Amino acid sequence: MKILVLAAHPDDEVLGVGGTIKKFTKNKDHVKIVIFATGILARRSSSYNNNTKYKIDEKTSTLTKKQITKLQKNAKDAAKILGVSDIEFLDLPDNEMDKLTNLEIVKEIEKIIEIFNPSIIFTHSNSDINIDHRILYNATITATRPTPNNKVAKIYAFETPSSTEWNFPNTFSPNYFVDISKELVSKITAMEKYVDEIREFPHPRSFETLEIIAKRWGTVCGFHAAEAFQLVRELKK
Repeated sequence: MKILVLAAHPDDEVLGVGGTIKKFTKNKDHVKIVIFATGILARRSSSYNNNTKYKIDEKTSTLTKKQITKLQKNAKDAAKILGVSDIEFLDLPDNEMDKLTNLEIVKEIEKIIEIFNPSIIFTHSNSDINIDHRILYNATITATRPTPNNKVAKIYAFETPSSTEWNFPNTFSPNYFVDISKELVSKITAMEKYVDEIREFPHPRSFETLEIIAKRWGTVCGFHAAEAFQLVRELKK
């Protein structure tokens, strides 16, 4: 089976669906990860911290490009732990995907789907605070509209800690749960590769919080640890 994970930024794929990816690859399924934006440039800083300025000088831009290369290596290392070797980067504008038309992003997704031919797609929730996440969700739904030639059977939306829970008052309401009791360690280990994206507890991107989230969803569905998703669309022939 072919599973396509569409993530806006490096680390989103691990935060949202890392345990489930590992479960698929352990089952010998082919998982492809596509990361759309750089994940760095919006910070307007070369120190991995946010800066309040918008314009970026040439020196900072040069340093930031080096950090993008490093972040993409982190993503490849994380993917390897999850059993994925098929990962692609599109380098779209970070936290500014709204500068692009919906059609441009839809066409990118359509091209990926045409080549890869997945039966299942995972992408962001449309209730996230991050604009790139919402745009990617909308483009995914458009690119997979249920025409007679559509071969994507299922689309799932995942939560992204430090985005989904901060978009008050919108609520992520999952209806599909995956037992990752045996895969949680791999998820945490993969996240460790993103050395500059980890934060201290109680930040949502801390190791402690990721474990808490998994165990919390586990209490909802009777597993020791789980990842939660919204089943957006299912087509059954």
